[in-house]
Amino acid sequence: MSNSSGVEAGHASNTTSDALGIAIHQALSAVLTLLLALVVFALGCTVEIAKVKTHLRRPWGILVGLLCQFGIMPLTAFLLALAFAVKPVQAVAILIMGCCPGGTISNIVTYWIDGDMDLSITMTSVSTVLAMGMMPLCLLAYSRIWVESGMIRIPYPKIGITLVCLIVPVAIGVFVNYKWPKAAKIILRVGSIVGGVLLLIVGIASGLLYQGSWNTDPAVVIVGVIFPLIGYAAGFVISVLLRQSWQRCRTIAMETGAQNVQICTTVLQLSFSPGELVHMFTFPLIYGSCQLGFGLLLIAVYQIYKRIARRRSAKFILPDPPPQSCPGGQGEVNTGFEPDVVAQFSASEKI
Repeated sequence: MSNSSGVEAGHASNTTSDALGIAIHQALSAVLTLLLALVVFALGCTVEIAKVKTHLRRPWGILVGLLCQFGIMPLTAFLLALAFAVKPVQAVAILIMGCCPGGTISNIVTYWIDGDMDLSITMTSVSTVLAMGMMPLCLLAYSRIWVESGMIRIPYPKIGITLVCLIVPVAIGVFVNYKWPKAAKIILRVGSIVGGVLLLIVGIASGLLYQGSWNTDPAVVIVGVIFPLIGYAAGFVISVLLRQSWQRCRTIAMETGAQNVQICTTVLQLSFSPGELVHMFTFPLIYGSCQLGFGLLLIAVYQIYKRIARRRSAKFILPDPPPQSCPGGQGEVNTGFEPDVVAQFSASEKI
């Protein structure tokens, strides 16, 4: 009699803990959804319609960026998942990260490496909108090897609903920036802080709610470290091969490697069960940490190079020549088109 009572008590305890876990899971989903809405709303506040129109009239830079964003990154994610033989659920997390649009980190890094800010913001905005269709399409194309074998089931309707819901806050952000540009700048700062808070909540929740999630496989850690680095390098190399300017090459490289980690974590949280999230949730955090670390390293290297270049060029700047008079007393000669000594020196140095 006592044994049966103990079994019933244990069963009741497990049922209560399961119900509590489901409730916490749902509450976390709601919080992440709200915070992501604020993040993409702030992203919309960076969009200037006039500048977007300018880039759409001459879309070569955007097309190169989108080729890298939705062509190279999903393919790289697929190849890395196969090469390191990760679990099917982990492979899906890697694929979703590879299919995500660019994040706000790319805009910040682009600013500090003297990239094309208009192109960066336009690419981030366009890729965020296109991700609503491209992410499910890329998942469908690259996840067949695991889905057809019955290893995992991908909830496409949930992923689609999550992505479509992003349209509204982005559109509102664009409208706010159009009507009240000063308020949009304040919202952008708040959105950046909210984005950091979102990642912090995800990190804490993954350790408390999904116990064992940080005991991940070494292969997942390695993929999380090298994936953003491959993205940065691939974006830069492809831009160079397609004869983009150096400024655009730096910008496209940042947009390719710096993915929107907040979108990835929210899609995972809203689409998969707690049992699956134990194996999936840490990868976006590893990727996000590494993409930020590499971005800061690139900023440091570029700023050092910039200072050295300035000092070297300053040594060879010649004093302005005295004004020359035209024959016949017609005034001074326009020397605006005289050869640039500094530019010539820089060119000879490159040769």
